[in-house]
Amino acid sequence: MTSDDGSTSPPVRTTINVDIENNIPVEVRDDLRKFRFSRLKGISVLIVKLIYYYKDKQTDCRCISAAINSSYTSQLSLETQERLEDISLEELADELPENAPRYVVISYPVKHPDGRIAVPLALINWKPTTSSPEMNTLHASGLSMFQQVAEVSRYTQIVEVRDGAEALTEELLNKALG
Repeated sequence: MTSDDGSTSPPVRTTINVDIENNIPVEVRDDLRKFRFSRLKGISVLIVKLIYYYKDKQTDCRCISAAINSSYTSQLSLETQERLEDISLEELADELPENAPRYVVISYPVKHPDGRIAVPLALINWKPTTSSPEMNTLHASGLSMFQQVAEVSRYTQIVEVRDGAEALTEELLNKALG
């Protein structure tokens, strides 16, 4: 890295605060609680995105490599992107970004062989292969903490989706939740 006077110095790397439990806004916690206790019959989802703050600005992790190499303070937080009710998996796949990871809490009806219908919660770890390695690393660092804050860890499966919209199928969810 070259400074204004022409001398070179190594890039300054900052430590990223990955303690997202303390950086989760009250609004996101409230959204998660309301979603967990809602009694919906169809497919419903709560989409949450990881937000990376640097230079007193917020980014959806798009400019992360430049930010990581900056000398500014940085931290991670979460933000509710959207809540969708009574949608299809195809509509959900259309709502999710092709190049950015998301945490998706889904209420998905499962029909059991004896005819009962259960509507368990699941956590979809939406992590497209087209996401940058930096974004995937930050997303992975917050997964277990998000799972705890969402209070879905005791009752649900984590469904990994890496191959985009084509991979988000009824077969995948039925296999994971059935």
